Amino acid sequence: MPKLIVAQLYERMKEPLKLDLLGDPAGLEREITTVDASGPGLVLAGYVGRFVEARIQVLGETEVSYLNSLDAESRMRNIRQFLSFAVPCVMITKGQELPAGMDDEAKASGVAILRSKLKTQEFYRRIVPFLEAAFAPTATLHGSLADVFGVGLLFTGDSGIGKSECALDLVERGHRLVADDLVICNRRGADVVIGRAHDHAHHHMEIRGVGIIDVSRIFGIRSVRQQKRIEVVVALEKWDGLNAVDRTGLDGQTIEILGATLPLVTVALNPGKNITVIAEVIALNHLLKYSGVNAAEAFNDRLKARLRQSTAKVGNYLQEDDE
Repeated sequence: MPKLIVAQLYERMKEPLKLDLLGDPAGLEREITTVDASGPGLVLAGYVGRFVEARIQVLGETEVSYLNSLDAESRMRNIRQFLSFAVPCVMITKGQELPAGMDDEAKASGVAILRSKLKTQEFYRRIVPFLEAAFAPTATLHGSLADVFGVGLLFTGDSGIGKSECALDLVERGHRLVADDLVICNRRGADVVIGRAHDHAHHHMEIRGVGIIDVSRIFGIRSVRQQKRIEVVVALEKWDGLNAVDRTGLDGQTIEILGATLPLVTVALNPGKNITVIAEVIALNHLLKYSGVNAAEAFNDRLKARLRQSTAKVGNYLQEDDE
């Protein structure tokens, strides 16, 4: 699982969440181990039976006003009990002032308190996607990722088979490059896999015989995009006459990436094959299937219906033959 400390959250989300550091700076080194952020609930009232201390603790207006309503002794007892747990950090929303005594107790406990100017609902709306992305399962794949007619095609295959050249030809035809050679993938939800380029590679490509090229500078900024959902995996392999080739498209091959099942199309390469046009057809055929039209299944259904009609005609002929 990826490691995330409070300092990284503070650095990356300081502006989007409008954060200020109030508590102990040493608390910024605490690790965040779960994707969840929630209010402490009844812990502030003294009940700790079902408290999940691993979550980022968010104090909204309700929690702060409740603590301010307590007498000084009860408030300090509940705050001290709350901060005695190994919480990653405490977030205060709506730019509220800390309840009396909480700042000193946080420093004594080594807990960082971050105050956001955002309303509580807006705060959750912004921090949840960040945490989900930070803890999303991640993998690095060897291949090229392109956006073809809005469909993310991931080209895989042996080194030197032509993945980069295919992606470059697609860019020249007006499509968009996402990543070449190394594709950083992370899963969102149950079945969505997002691909992007390595931070140091960006939109550079290595073309054998030419060298390193900058696609965005050669073809313009519209020829690239930062990330794209991987929707179809296109496996390129050399044609040797022995390849088992799907001639109808009824088999429906799939491949698993980070636990998500994605369609797989295997293309055997031989001299004269225009892989770029085939890639465009793969993308368009995927869009057609997504809209509910499966050409292979429709053709197969029509063929079966025609065979049933022919069989019925033969049966009727035999029934009428009295010889």
